[in-house]
Amino acid sequence: MRRSAGEIAKMRRAGRVVAEMHEATRAAVRPGVTTAQLDAVAREVLDRRGARSNFLNYHGFPAVICTSPNDMIVHGIPGDVVLHEGDIISIDCGAIIEGYHGDAAFTMGVGTVDAEAARLMQVTEASLWAGIEQLVAGNRLHEVGRAVQDVAESAGFSVVREYVGHAIGTAMHEDPQVPNYWPGTPGPLLKTGMVFAVEPMVNAGSAGTRVLDDGWGVVTADGRLSAHFEHTIAVTDDGPEVLTLP
Repeated sequence: MRRSAGEIAKMRRAGRVVAEMHEATRAAVRPGVTTAQLDAVAREVLDRRGARSNFLNYHGFPAVICTSPNDMIVHGIPGDVVLHEGDIISIDCGAIIEGYHGDAAFTMGVGTVDAEAARLMQVTEASLWAGIEQLVAGNRLHEVGRAVQDVAESAGFSVVREYVGHAIGTAMHEDPQVPNYWPGTPGPLLKTGMVFAVEPMVNAGSAGTRVLDDGWGVVTADGRLSAHFEHTIAVTDDGPEVLTLP
């Protein structure tokens, strides 16, 4: 679906709230903090900005952010998990302003991390920006996944297949989906006004995944690290506009 300039303006406002949630939670990450404390920080931003969470109560999800440490890929429920020096943590969150959604994620180290973790995060973020560069009117949507896959796999990492990006607007998850790999077909033609959440999930080892008993958290099948980066992006006449930057 193509969004009007007015609709994208509302999504830009939602995206700024998401960016502020990122800034606040990033500043709060340190050894000894719990993931529930990070959720409380994000809730305070939503309350201050008069925004609603699109995560809270989504299919019963009990928090406003997903907190996914180390081998957890996505959808971690905040709780009494304590972060330790050398961990990595992915934080995914969203906001709604006047019925329009923003959605973004980042992964960061807790204190000093090892070389593999640092490289995994750097490559995953680079794969996100490579995908974003493909969101140009006249291009095809699945070029995003081709670009993500090329960056991740050329570095020796694996791209998760079961969880993908998506269109976004008046709902957090809209069609079409945005694979983080080349699915074998070019996908829809990109047009000005389309808005997508691009979110590569990249594993240090194999691409295999496993869902925890809580029904939410998804971890790597081999127990190795995973990183996740995401932005909400509008296709404009001037190229891709990232709506979830500060």
